[in-house]
Amino acid sequence: MTEVEGAAPAHERGWWGPILAVLLLVLVSTLSAVRIVMPVEDALLLLAPVTAACAVAGWRTGGKLPLAVLWTTFAVWVVWRAPGPPGLFLDFARGWAVLLALAFGVTAASGVGEGFLSKALIALAAALLLGVATLVVVPGGLAGAAELVRGEVGRRAIEATREWQELTGTPEWTDLVRESPGWGVYSETVEKQLAELPRIALRYYPALFALQSLAVLAIGWAVYHRVGRARLGPPLSRLRELRFNELLVWGVVAGLTLVALPFPGSVRDAGLNLLLFFGVLFALRGLGVLVWFLAPGRMMTVVLFVFSVIFWPVVVLVSAGLGLGDTWFDWRRASRQRSQRSE
Repeated sequence: MTEVEGAAPAHERGWWGPILAVLLLVLVSTLSAVRIVMPVEDALLLLAPVTAACAVAGWRTGGKLPLAVLWTTFAVWVVWRAPGPPGLFLDFARGWAVLLALAFGVTAASGVGEGFLSKALIALAAALLLGVATLVVVPGGLAGAAELVRGEVGRRAIEATREWQELTGTPEWTDLVRESPGWGVYSETVEKQLAELPRIALRYYPALFALQSLAVLAIGWAVYHRVGRARLGPPLSRLRELRFNELLVWGVVAGLTLVALPFPGSVRDAGLNLLLFFGVLFALRGLGVLVWFLAPGRMMTVVLFVFSVIFWPVVVLVSAGLGLGDTWFDWRRASRQRSQRSE
């Protein structure tokens, strides 16, 4: 998410990263529990317009017009045929997909920001401000939008619970529980978690919404730079090299302030959302620090990935702490300087 030293190639190298990222987005969106907390179920609904916006921005800076036309046509088709129950929430998701893509396209074409993350955060902030301003003036306003989100999250929770109950009501599951009663306990635990997820999703919806949008912007940026020659900025850095402007630490400070001081519940929720959003960014930076120091091979990378999935709360907390510490100490640069002095 930051610039890489050296001359930028005409094309990004390697498709494995973007392909795995898209597959992961599609895979997790098929999981019932994840669908409850994922703001926009159809990742392609966000990804296609963003990639099209990058292609149009690339054409504006010297790229090929056919590529921009092709991606724009594809994005229009994706937005038009977006799956899901028809209604206001689907229109809301379509509107956000277009607004986010337009904001990112303008930001990328205008040269605002130094690297991807700065461009993406500026575009995300602009899209959110325009979106909120639009909701304020339309019938129903922000209260209507909040009610719309509550209804959608509740619908997904009911669907997920029904699917789980259908699974646990089959004769095969009954036989499994009879042979091993522990599966019955597991079934009850899952149902309790599914009942709790809507409250969590609604409380952290703004942060989850922003994080999903930021992830889609990163994937769209990576995909475009593998098919288009006109560069919009430096390549995405590898995880081990990830760093960003230290001023983002003030997002964490603001979140801590809103949570720690005796503010009303809605203000505290805003602080929690700030902590979640910026905490994830610094956790990624801290994970980059870990990968830098451990320098794992392929097998150890797989082991670390499995460990991170199983013990993700511990990994996230440790990584966030390392990321925040790296803001002041910049351990990777300090380690490199010590290595150079010792040579």
